[in-house]
Amino acid sequence: MRTSDLQEMLDYYVEKYNTPDFIADDPISIPHQFSKKQDQEISAFFAATFAWGQRKTIINKTRELMHLMDDAPHDFVVNFKPKDLKRFEHFVHRTFQYIDTLYFMTFLQQHYRHSDSLETLFIGERGDASSYKEQLIHFQESFFQLPDAPRRTQKHVATPARKSTCKRINMFLRWMVRKDSKGVDFGIWSKISPADLHIPLDVHVDKVARRLGLLRRKQNDWKAVEELTGHLKQFDPEDPARYDFALFGLGILEPKLLEKEIELRS
Repeated sequence: MRTSDLQEMLDYYVEKYNTPDFIADDPISIPHQFSKKQDQEISAFFAATFAWGQRKTIINKTRELMHLMDDAPHDFVVNFKPKDLKRFEHFVHRTFQYIDTLYFMTFLQQHYRHSDSLETLFIGERGDASSYKEQLIHFQESFFQLPDAPRRTQKHVATPARKSTCKRINMFLRWMVRKDSKGVDFGIWSKISPADLHIPLDVHVDKVARRLGLLRRKQNDWKAVEELTGHLKQFDPEDPARYDFALFGLGILEPKLLEKEIELRS
């Protein structure tokens, strides 16, 4: 397929899926239930953290957690007392256990009592995390800076330093940073540029990207994310992550369309 045809096809599916209709069946529906910035951040962070497995399960488990936080996550995080954490004792999502919930809550309380946004954990208080890769590394290191951080909990927040694709963090950042007129992504952060965002590489995006020749690296790791994002920047250097809608949509919503599109445009 010619490069111009590929871009035309991807642009079409971005427009098709980047609409309010996309929200209801996606984990991004959870932060859309809130209007307060900090509530959106916290609920989005948990929704992204839980984002492996079926989307329906991810939504239900995140909604369950929000109910346990009295559907006011920022207020709960800032004001909870140790006894209040007992209510999470039986909350589990796959490998995310009670001990992980306790650490997440403890860290978030410390952070939000001194800052009004999670964005500072990516850029640093002095803006010393310059590149996008460094910002993700800075976030993971900052998040686990408390002396009692359980080693097992660190697997729930990925970092490029360990060559991870960082799919869930990249998705969370897309939600927080991208801003357009479609109403899906929030665009409530301004210190990270949409031009720097990288594609959340999950199994659906991976399959479509490889079929379209946008990804050739054999391993699914951070370099694969850089390769795919680099190709998409050729189509839109200012907002490459918008193509996540097309790749994910074709992969999970209408996979049979992909082969038809390739056949028609080849």
